[in-house]
Amino acid sequence: MIAASLYHEADSPVHALAPGLKLLLLALAGTLIFVIASPLLLLAALMLCAGLYALARIPFSLFLGQIKPVLWFLGMIFLAQWWFQDWLVAVISILRFAILVWAASLVTLTTRTSAMLEAMERGFQPLQRFGLDAAKISLALSMVLRFIPVLVAVAKEVREAQAARGLDRNLLALAVPLIIRTLKMADDVAQAIEARS
Repeated sequence: MIAASLYHEADSPVHALAPGLKLLLLALAGTLIFVIASPLLLLAALMLCAGLYALARIPFSLFLGQIKPVLWFLGMIFLAQWWFQDWLVAVISILRFAILVWAASLVTLTTRTSAMLEAMERGFQPLQRFGLDAAKISLALSMVLRFIPVLVAVAKEVREAQAARGLDRNLLALAVPLIIRTLKMADDVAQAIEARS
Protein backbone atom coordinates (compact mmCIF):
# COMPACT_ATOMS: atom_id res chain seq x y z
CA MET A 1 0.00 0.00 0.00
CA ILE A 2 1.28 3.47 -0.92
CA ALA A 3 1.36 6.09 1.78
CA ALA A 4 -0.78 9.15 1.22
CA SER A 5 1.72 11.46 2.82
CA LEU A 6 5.34 11.59 3.88
CA TYR A 7 4.44 13.64 6.95
CA HIS A 8 5.74 12.20 10.24
CA GLU A 9 3.70 13.38 13.22
CA ALA A 10 5.82 14.68 16.12
CA ASP A 11 6.02 17.62 18.51
CA SER A 12 9.39 19.20 17.72
CA PRO A 13 10.98 22.60 17.01
CA VAL A 14 11.54 21.52 13.39
CA HIS A 15 7.84 20.73 12.94
CA ALA A 16 6.95 24.08 14.52
CA LEU A 17 8.92 26.15 11.97
CA ALA A 18 6.82 27.97 9.37
CA PRO A 19 6.58 25.99 6.09
CA GLY A 20 7.70 29.00 4.04
CA LEU A 21 10.81 29.38 6.21
CA LYS A 22 11.63 25.68 5.83
CA LEU A 23 11.33 25.90 2.04
CA LEU A 24 13.51 29.03 2.00
CA LEU A 25 16.15 27.35 4.20
CA LEU A 26 16.05 24.28 1.94
CA ALA A 27 16.67 26.45 -1.14
CA LEU A 28 19.53 28.23 0.65
CA ALA A 29 21.07 24.94 1.86
CA GLY A 30 20.73 23.44 -1.63
CA THR A 31 22.65 26.38 -3.06
CA LEU A 32 25.34 26.43 -0.37
CA ILE A 33 26.23 22.73 -0.59
CA PHE A 34 27.12 23.14 -4.26
CA VAL A 35 29.44 26.04 -3.37
CA ILE A 36 31.28 24.06 -0.67
CA ALA A 37 34.16 22.01 -2.12
CA SER A 38 35.60 20.61 1.12
CA PRO A 39 34.65 16.99 1.93
CA LEU A 40 35.11 17.72 5.65
CA LEU A 41 32.68 20.67 5.55
CA LEU A 42 30.20 18.56 3.57
CA LEU A 43 30.56 15.76 6.11
CA ALA A 44 29.86 18.33 8.87
CA ALA A 45 26.76 19.47 6.94
CA LEU A 46 25.65 15.83 6.70
CA MET A 47 26.08 15.44 10.47
CA LEU A 48 24.08 18.65 11.00
CA CYS A 49 21.32 17.23 8.82
CA ALA A 50 21.32 14.01 10.88
CA GLY A 51 21.16 16.13 14.04
CA LEU A 52 18.10 17.96 12.68
CA TYR A 53 16.39 14.58 12.12
CA ALA A 54 17.11 13.74 15.78
CA LEU A 55 15.78 17.15 16.85
CA ALA A 56 12.64 16.50 14.78
CA ARG A 57 12.20 13.18 16.65
CA ILE A 58 12.32 11.18 13.42
CA PRO A 59 13.40 7.55 13.98
CA PHE A 60 16.84 6.59 12.69
CA SER A 61 15.31 3.86 10.50
CA LEU A 62 13.18 6.50 8.78
CA PHE A 63 16.28 8.71 8.36
CA LEU A 64 18.10 5.84 6.62
CA GLY A 65 14.99 4.97 4.62
CA GLN A 66 15.09 8.36 2.87
CA ILE A 67 18.37 7.54 1.11
CA LYS A 68 17.67 3.88 0.23
CA PRO A 69 15.67 4.53 -2.99
CA VAL A 70 18.48 6.66 -4.47
CA LEU A 71 21.49 4.55 -3.43
CA TRP A 72 21.82 3.11 -6.95
CA PHE A 73 21.75 6.66 -8.38
CA LEU A 74 24.43 7.81 -5.91
CA GLY A 75 26.49 4.76 -6.86
CA MET A 76 26.26 5.68 -10.55
CA ILE A 77 27.29 9.29 -9.80
CA PHE A 78 30.22 8.05 -7.71
CA LEU A 79 31.48 5.69 -10.44
CA ALA A 80 31.04 8.29 -13.21
CA GLN A 81 32.85 11.01 -11.25
CA TRP A 82 35.64 8.62 -10.26
CA TRP A 83 36.04 7.53 -13.90
CA PHE A 84 36.01 11.06 -15.40
CA GLN A 85 37.62 13.02 -12.53
CA ASP A 86 39.01 11.32 -9.41
CA TRP A 87 37.80 9.63 -6.19
CA LEU A 88 37.75 12.89 -4.19
CA VAL A 89 35.42 14.60 -6.68
CA ALA A 90 33.26 11.44 -6.57
CA VAL A 91 33.03 11.61 -2.75
CA ILE A 92 32.18 15.33 -2.84
CA SER A 93 29.45 14.70 -5.44
CA ILE A 94 27.70 11.93 -3.51
CA LEU A 95 27.95 13.88 -0.25
CA ARG A 96 26.25 16.85 -1.92
CA PHE A 97 23.41 14.75 -3.32
CA ALA A 98 22.95 12.81 -0.06
CA ILE A 99 22.66 16.06 1.91
CA LEU A 100 20.17 17.41 -0.62
CA VAL A 101 18.02 14.25 -0.45
CA TRP A 102 18.05 14.20 3.35
CA ALA A 103 17.35 17.94 3.65
CA ALA A 104 14.43 17.81 1.20
CA SER A 105 13.05 14.72 2.96
CA LEU A 106 13.31 16.48 6.32
CA VAL A 107 11.11 19.30 5.00
CA THR A 108 8.48 16.88 3.68
CA LEU A 109 8.58 14.72 6.83
CA THR A 110 8.00 17.72 9.10
CA THR A 111 5.55 19.75 6.98
CA ARG A 112 1.97 18.86 6.11
CA THR A 113 1.30 18.91 2.36
CA SER A 114 -1.56 21.41 2.76
CA ALA A 115 0.67 23.81 4.73
CA MET A 116 3.42 23.49 2.13
CA LEU A 117 0.92 24.15 -0.67
CA GLU A 118 -0.33 27.32 1.06
CA ALA A 119 3.23 28.54 1.66
CA MET A 120 4.19 27.98 -1.98
CA GLU A 121 1.04 29.72 -3.20
CA ARG A 122 1.83 32.76 -1.03
CA GLY A 123 5.45 32.72 -2.24
CA PHE A 124 4.39 32.67 -5.89
CA GLN A 125 1.83 35.50 -5.52
CA PRO A 126 4.22 38.18 -6.88
CA LEU A 127 4.52 36.18 -10.12
CA GLN A 128 0.85 36.87 -10.89
CA ARG A 129 1.94 40.32 -12.11
CA PHE A 130 3.68 38.51 -14.97
CA GLY A 131 0.58 36.46 -15.85
CA LEU A 132 1.53 33.29 -13.98
CA ASP A 133 -1.09 31.51 -11.87
CA ALA A 134 0.33 31.03 -8.34
CA ALA A 135 -2.31 28.42 -7.46
CA LYS A 136 -1.48 26.27 -10.50
CA ILE A 137 2.27 26.47 -9.90
CA SER A 138 1.91 25.51 -6.23
CA LEU A 139 -0.49 22.67 -7.16
CA ALA A 140 2.02 21.32 -9.70
CA LEU A 141 4.87 21.45 -7.17
CA SER A 142 2.78 19.85 -4.42
CA MET A 143 1.81 17.05 -6.84
CA VAL A 144 5.48 16.43 -7.58
CA LEU A 145 6.13 16.15 -3.83
CA ARG A 146 3.09 13.91 -3.40
CA PHE A 147 4.12 11.52 -6.18
CA ILE A 148 7.73 11.06 -5.08
CA PRO A 149 6.79 8.37 -2.49
CA VAL A 150 4.30 6.88 -4.97
CA LEU A 151 6.99 6.51 -7.64
CA VAL A 152 9.42 5.06 -5.08
CA ALA A 153 6.78 2.46 -4.13
CA VAL A 154 6.06 1.65 -7.80
CA ALA A 155 9.81 1.29 -8.49
CA LYS A 156 10.09 -1.09 -5.53
CA GLU A 157 7.15 -3.18 -6.79
CA VAL A 158 8.63 -3.39 -10.30
CA ARG A 159 12.08 -4.30 -8.93
CA GLU A 160 10.58 -7.07 -6.74
CA ALA A 161 8.48 -8.43 -9.64
CA GLN A 162 11.48 -8.48 -12.00
CA ALA A 163 13.70 -10.04 -9.31
CA ALA A 164 11.16 -12.89 -9.01
CA ARG A 165 11.61 -13.42 -12.77
CA GLY A 166 15.40 -13.29 -12.49
CA LEU A 167 15.57 -9.96 -14.33
CA ASP A 168 16.68 -7.74 -11.44
CA ARG A 169 20.03 -7.03 -13.14
CA ASN A 170 18.44 -6.09 -16.47
CA LEU A 171 18.11 -2.29 -16.55
CA LEU A 172 15.70 -2.35 -19.51
CA ALA A 173 13.43 -4.87 -17.78
CA LEU A 174 13.24 -2.50 -14.79
CA ALA A 175 12.95 0.79 -16.70
CA VAL A 176 10.25 -0.09 -19.27
CA PRO A 177 7.50 -1.23 -16.81
CA LEU A 178 8.33 1.69 -14.50
CA ILE A 179 8.00 4.23 -17.35
CA ILE A 180 4.75 2.66 -18.58
CA ARG A 181 3.20 2.62 -15.08
CA THR A 182 4.34 6.21 -14.44
CA LEU A 183 2.85 7.46 -17.73
CA LYS A 184 -0.43 5.59 -17.03
CA MET A 185 -0.58 7.12 -13.53
CA ALA A 186 0.13 10.61 -14.94
CA ASP A 187 -2.64 10.15 -17.53
CA ASP A 188 -5.12 9.03 -14.83
CA VAL A 189 -4.27 12.04 -12.66
CA ALA A 190 -4.58 14.43 -15.63
CA GLN A 191 -8.02 13.02 -16.46
CA ALA A 192 -9.14 13.31 -12.83
CA ILE A 193 -7.99 16.95 -12.65
CA GLU A 194 -9.70 17.75 -15.96
CA ALA A 195 -12.94 16.10 -14.78
CA ARG A 196 -12.90 18.31 -11.67
CA SER A 197 -12.09 21.42 -13.76
